[in-house]
Amino acid sequence: MDDLRHRFGKLVKAHRMRLGMTQERLAGAAGVSADMISKIEAGSSGARFAVVSQLAEALKVDPAELFTAELPSGHLQRGTLSEITLRLSSLREAELLWIKGVIDAALEPQN
Repeated sequence: MDDLRHRFGKLVKAHRMRLGMTQERLAGAAGVSADMISKIEAGSSGARFAVVSQLAEALKVDPAELFTAELPSGHLQRGTLSEITLRLSSLREAELLWIKGVIDAALEPQN
């Protein structure tokens, strides 16, 4: 059960960050407290079906996408992409900005 809670929390965080949302903004959109979002993302708390549905709606994903990144039609559909997303979800903002710079430089067209 702990593995499921941790995976759920990491995917909630990954989808939240994909949308550029703060925990507070997601909490407001989903009708829950920011403390609950923090606990869910840390894997220390699960969520009832109603909350899962509210989170999915706020994150603009199918509720199943909050439990697995391996769905064929989801936002995080490829194995490598889901692995990268999960690894990035635990980084601090400064680390993410550094990685974004590396990606931008790597993808810049070569003339």
